[in-house]
Parts: sequence; structure tokens; C-alpha cells
Amino acid sequence: SEIEAGDSSLQVEAPGDESEAAAEIDVVAEEATSSSSAQESEPEQAIIEVAETNLETRVDEGRDDNVVPFSTATSAEEDRSVSVDDKKDERRQASRKVAEQIRVKAELLDDLVNFAGEVSIYRSRMEQQSNSFGANLQELDETVARLREQLRQFEIETETQIQYRREETVTKNNEDFDPLEFDRFTQMQHLSRTMLESLNDLDSLRSILTDINRESETLLLQQSRVNTDLQEGLMRTRLVPFTGQAPRLRRIVRQISEELGKKVKLELEGLDNELDRTVMDRIIPSLEHMLRNAVAHGIELPEVRLAKGKPESGKIRLSFQREGSDIVISIADDGAGLDYEAIVNKAVDSGLLSPEAEVNKDILQTLIMESGFSTAEEVSQISGRGVGMDVVNATVKQMGGVIDIESEPGQGTSFILSLPLTLAITRALMVNVAEEIFSLPLLSVQGVERISVSEVNALQAEDRPVYEWLGEEFRFMNLASLIGLQNTVVPEDSQKLPLLMVRSGDYRAAILVDGLQGTREVVVKPVGPQLSSLRGVAGATIMGDGSVVLILDLGILIRRTITQEMMEAAPAEIAGAERLTVMVVDDSITVRKVTTRLLERNEYEVLAAKDGVDALGQLLEVRPDIMLLDIEMPRMDGFELATNMRNDEELKDIPIIMITSRTGKKHRDRAFSIGVNKYMGKPFSEDELLENIRLLTEN
Repeated sequence: SEIEAGDSSLQVEAPGDESEAAAEIDVVAEEATSSSSAQESEPEQAIIEVAETNLETRVDEGRDDNVVPFSTATSAEEDRSVSVDDKKDERRQASRKVAEQIRVKAELLDDLVNFAGEVSIYRSRMEQQSNSFGANLQELDETVARLREQLRQFEIETETQIQYRREETVTKNNEDFDPLEFDRFTQMQHLSRTMLESLNDLDSLRSILTDINRESETLLLQQSRVNTDLQEGLMRTRLVPFTGQAPRLRRIVRQISEELGKKVKLELEGLDNELDRTVMDRIIPSLEHMLRNAVAHGIELPEVRLAKGKPESGKIRLSFQREGSDIVISIADDGAGLDYEAIVNKAVDSGLLSPEAEVNKDILQTLIMESGFSTAEEVSQISGRGVGMDVVNATVKQMGGVIDIESEPGQGTSFILSLPLTLAITRALMVNVAEEIFSLPLLSVQGVERISVSEVNALQAEDRPVYEWLGEEFRFMNLASLIGLQNTVVPEDSQKLPLLMVRSGDYRAAILVDGLQGTREVVVKPVGPQLSSLRGVAGATIMGDGSVVLILDLGILIRRTITQEMMEAAPAEIAGAERLTVMVVDDSITVRKVTTRLLERNEYEVLAAKDGVDALGQLLEVRPDIMLLDIEMPRMDGFELATNMRNDEELKDIPIIMITSRTGKKHRDRAFSIGVNKYMGKPFSEDELLENIRLLTEN
């Protein structure tokens, strides 16, 4: 079908993917806008924007393989032929070529990437065996050389002895010959010559094996290149450009700005950069929330901006940039910036800070990532609920990324997110700790220093040791202590120990390890929902020798340690003034929303999780005061989650209320045997639920 607009015609095919649909919408919107006159009135521009939104919605809903019937022409105009210029013909043909794609299930791609990772592991093991074989051949070469020299000396010694006893060994058959005229051989000489021949045969075999090993190394090198190309090709099939997300992000900014009566222009840069589909799906909701925050909290009203000497329309710049194996996403606005005074007041009122506490920008910027923290004066659907930035922070950390915040009052705020391009393969630093090997994501390590044992002893003697590096203070920590290992390795006094400079958000730490084994590209393997509940474990990888090495999340370990120290140092009355946090775990979005609204009306902070695995992921970052669990949920049910919590030293004391439609005695007995504190049926009484929460948290 065609979109006829007087002097232009475009054919739009049903997109095979949301990104293609969004790209087609951008083309239509840009042509419609460019065809309008320079003096286009505000109402006409509003009509174009509404049409663009309607087109976006209809394309999002169209998921079949048929042509989407769009037409703005009347029945009288349908027979009119409209000429299309060469440029638009080329664009249409290019669009058709893009649409000629094969649909592949994401699960199949994931399986292929995993298989390629397995091939890499096996190739690594083969390389290790080949290197070992080469080392043994080198040993054989040296052994053959030694044996040859020993046989030569043995032959000389034997010949000397034969010459000495020649008179005794002359036989009657050859006594008429002079010794120079007839060679006489003894059994010893025969054995010596036989051993020399065997040695030559052994040397020939060694030479053949060396050639075979050299050819094997060449084949392994070629296989490594092919495998690398295979992995990169598979990873590229998982990569999607940000272009397809542009209409969605523009629509959010436009809708929020209209609701708030603000004028905001969104600038997008680097949309041609690509990101793993899995990472994209997880980060886009976070970007949407940050854009809402930028419009709601950052950009001022038009009259306020004019009074400050700023342009009437605010500007938000969202840029994407590739840096090696990472993608850097920047969200910057030219609004009011962070209100540090309001942050301090809110933190004091919430009990997060004491009135006399000394704070700096880094601490205040960190506070906006806390659960339930919001400086909004009113609660609305857009802002003020205090949930969002903590989830954004947790999402970025779970993907192995970092968030940096830069803000100047009156000038604006920038959020800079650094994320790995893919979650399947990552660059990692291999370290030795307490005679064990661990893997650390290279993205979190800023640098490496070497310090003496005496410096380490001096730092460990301090109450809260700090190491200064490049003009910045890094909190000194020992990785063995962070992961609960007893370091039995005693370094020599002259030894220099490696110190890793790590940054996680606004936290900086100097992490002491026993040794470094270099960097390598590792295939990240999930450890399962049970082991993933361990704090600081991001995954695992398999080494060339088949051993399993854990991948540590240094950010979680650092933040947990610093948070515990802050809680220990905080006065009891301040800690007691904090609002209670309730985590609602239910696979029903309706139950989560209804329960959340009830608890928020009663001054509770609420965290929501869709199943047990999601809850365990959030429990790595926060520790709620009480849990509300459903039983039947995908991936991990309520019984499994409750069992995991009761077996965890840090989570076992959290009260649990199980709310389920399974009210039979069998389910109830199972819950109480695990350690559930209260058991309620659905639909539940609001008063009963609030009373149970009060009873379980009053102490």
C-alpha cells in the first residue's frame, strides 16, 4: 500500500523487527516534516507529531509478515498515480533489502554462542596440551643430546680398553694380520654401535614429532582465527543498533514534556552503534526512566529558563559511543542540575545522614541511587515514588557496568553508563588469592600498582586505611577478606604485591591480591539460581585445563563492605528512623501493583520482584526488612526462595510472609517447616497484612 501526500509516495512493508519498524517510522516522519513549509504553524506541527505517534503504535502492533495497509488518501484519490523521484526509489529498494532477513529464534542464537564458547574452551585445552607436548619434546631433545655425548665418551673409553687388551683377544684365524690391517670387534663395541644406531633412530623420531607438533600448532593457530571469526560473527548476529529505539525514546520525552508543560528537545548521537540484544532489552527501560527523570527533575519550565537567561526549550543529549569492547551511553541535560541542598535535607529526614555529617558531592550523588530516595515534593506517575534509579544502578551493576555522575548546579547533569557489548564473552583479569584463582571483569579495574610488604602492613594497621593514587583516595581492602578466605600465603619482605585500583560508581577501592596471571577473554557461564545468591559472584568460566574459575563482582563486594561500616558507625537513633522496606515477590503484575500501592500509602518503601531469581538478584544489593512471597512462580518458586534465604547467613533473619491461593494444610506445613513466619491466603485482608507486617518488624 502507499502513503500519498500530494507529491510523494512511500511503500511501507511490515517490519520483521521492532528496530526496522521504528526506522520506517523515522523515514515517514522526516519526509512529512521536510515537506511542510518553513512557516508551519504550531497546530500543524502538533498534527504531524500525533500522526507519527499513531504510526509508531500501529507498526508496534503489526507482527505478521504481510504488508501493513497504511493509506491517507481518500477513495477518490486512490486511482491517482504519483511519481516518485530516483532518490526515494533507491531508499525504497534499500528498505526492501533490509527487510529480506531470516528470522532466527533468540534461544537458537544463544545456544550457538554457547557452543562457540565451548569450542573455545576445548581449543584452549588443546593449546595447553600442545604446549605441554612441545615442552616435553624440548626435554627429549636435551636428553638425546646428553645421551649422545655419554655414548661418545663410552665409545672412547671402550676403544681405549680394547687397545690395551688387544694382545689377549687376538684369535688364531687372524693372528697373521697386523692390527692396522684387520679390525677386530668385541661384544662391547658391537653393543656400543647398536646403542648409537638406536639413538639415531630416536633422534629421527624426535625430529618427526617436532615437525608434527609444529604443524599442530599452526593448525591450532588457524583454528583459533576461524573460531574467533565464528564467535565475532555469532556475536554480530546478536547485535542490534540503537536506531530502532529512537522513536520510542523520542515519544517518551515528548509525552512527558507535554504532561509537565515543558519544552524539551532530544538529541540522539551515535545511533548506528550496536549492542547485544540481551543487553539492549535490559538497559532500554533504564534509559527510559533516566529520560523521564531528566524531563521531570532536570529541565525547568519555560518561564523559569527564560528568567535564568536560558533558551525556552531544554535540551537532552543521548549519545552512544563504542570504546573497545564496551559501549558508553551518556545522558546529559542543560537543566537545573542536582539540588544538593534538597538531597541533604531529604537524606537527613530519611535517616540516611546525620545533621552534623560532613558530605561531599560524591556522597550526595551516591544517595540518589538509594532505594526509596526522591526529592520530589509530590508523588505522581512520573516521579516522586523513590523507585527507579536504584533499579537502574542495580541493573547496570548486574551487567558488569558502571555509572558515573557529573552535575553542576544551574548547568545540568550527565549520567555516563559504561556497559560491555555482550554478556557472553568478556575481558577478565586473572588473579591469585589465598592459593585460589579468581577472575575479575577488566572493565572495573582502572590500574595496577605494586607496593611493598611494609606498606601493606602499615595500611592494615590503620582503622580505615586509604591509599592515594593519581591524586585520588582509594579505600584499601584485601580481596581475601572480602570473599571470606584465610590468606595462608606469607610474602617475602622484598616482594612487591599487586594492588588493583577499582572504581564502582562513586566508590573507589585499592584491592590487594597475591598475584596476577594476566588478562584473557573468558566465556561467561551462569552459575545457576542457587549459587547466584552468593554475594559478589557474577558467574564462572572454564579454564584450559578444565578447572572452573569464579568471576567476582567487585562492585557488590566493595559497596557491601563500605555500607556495613557506615551502618556500624551510624547512631542507633538514626538507624531507627529509617522507613521500613518491604519486598513483594509475585509473578502477577496486578498483585504486585495492588500490594505496592497499599504499602506505599502506609509509609513503607517497596521493592517488587517477579519471581525468586529476580528477588535473589535484588537481594545482592539491598536487604529488605520483610518479604512477601507467593508460592507458584516461574524459574524459582516461593519455597525455593525461602529455603535459600534461611540458608544464607545474611538473609536468614528476614521475616517472611507467604501470600498464596494454596491454603491447604500440606502447603501451609511445608512453608512453616522451611521457616516462613506468617501464612496468608488470597485474596488477603489489607488490615491483616498490615498488622502482620507490624508485628514482625516492630522489634
